[in-house]
Amino acid sequence: MSLTTQLSIPKRPALRWIVSVFLSLGVAVFTSAQSPASVVSASQPNRANAVLLETLSWDEAEHVLTPDAVVVIALGAESKEHGRHLQLNNDFLMAEYLKKRVLAAAPQNVVVAPTINYSFYPAFLEYPGSTSLSFDTARAMLTDIVHALAHYGPRRFYILNTGISTLSPLAKAASDLAKNGVLLHYTDLTKDDPVEKKVRQSGGTHADEIETSMILYIAPESVRMKKAVRDLNPNQPGGLTRDPQGKGIYSPTGAWGDPTLATREKGQAVTESLVSTILKDIDDLRQTPLPPAK
Repeated sequence: MSLTTQLSIPKRPALRWIVSVFLSLGVAVFTSAQSPASVVSASQPNRANAVLLETLSWDEAEHVLTPDAVVVIALGAESKEHGRHLQLNNDFLMAEYLKKRVLAAAPQNVVVAPTINYSFYPAFLEYPGSTSLSFDTARAMLTDIVHALAHYGPRRFYILNTGISTLSPLAKAASDLAKNGVLLHYTDLTKDDPVEKKVRQSGGTHADEIETSMILYIAPESVRMKKAVRDLNPNQPGGLTRDPQGKGIYSPTGAWGDPTLATREKGQAVTESLVSTILKDIDDLRQTPLPPAK
């Protein structure tokens, strides 16, 4: 007896029932295979996710640069010394990483603008490759960029700041912009972080244990740990200096701290804490009333 004869062909009503079962199972499998993000997008077609401004055309940008948008601009030096064990673009690598984390978190109505890679870094100019704008130029560049984007509608801006000396021109820019009804907030790395306090074993603030740990987590291929040495001379007024008799903190390596204590695990803990802080900063900015224009 042939296999065809053994199975026999079912009558038409039974065939319709089998087909309907398979179709229903197929729909169920397709639905379960969709990612949570795709399901959310399907259920919320008008949800405004974070977008990367540079990838849009001008007419697309017109639709996202609205008064209720928050514009995030990363700021990180691409030519600034970080000791002998880290690259000149260390801050830029960090800024780009944090920008991508903000973009991936996809808060509503957030527009991520291109990164600024030059600013006010006067403390490092004795070390070749380091660059710095003047205070007034750094402040003016910030205000000009924000004013240009605010012209299209946004009134809330967040600078994803990876420096310390940049805080002073940022504060002045924020004050200037407030007079035009524009709100500017920014990351302040001088604020205490309980996670950093817990993992830190030594002092310093530049290319030190913590900064090196973070870049070991963010871009390990850029770190030359074999060249890392402890360089933690007493704090003196002024920038870093290669001259033992010079004004400022003597640092033959360009670091101030003990990068030999850096680990990827410390970097992960501190970086993830910083990402959480940045996302909270952006959310708080959204809730903050705009300053009255003068």
